[in-house]
Amino acid sequence: MEALTAVNIALLTIYDMCKAADRGMTITDVKVLEKHGGKSGSFVASNASA
Repeated sequence: MEALTAVNIALLTIYDMCKAADRGMTITDVKVLEKHGGKSGSFVASNASA
């Protein structure tokens, strides 16, 4: 969860720097592809090749 938050903050920072060029840009497809550790163990998405 912390990694997803950090990625989104980084993408919003990039958006903030680039908004002068294109305010209509979109940020899409932010998702967990692989995770290890924690209470629920490991997870690998079925489409991890993306």
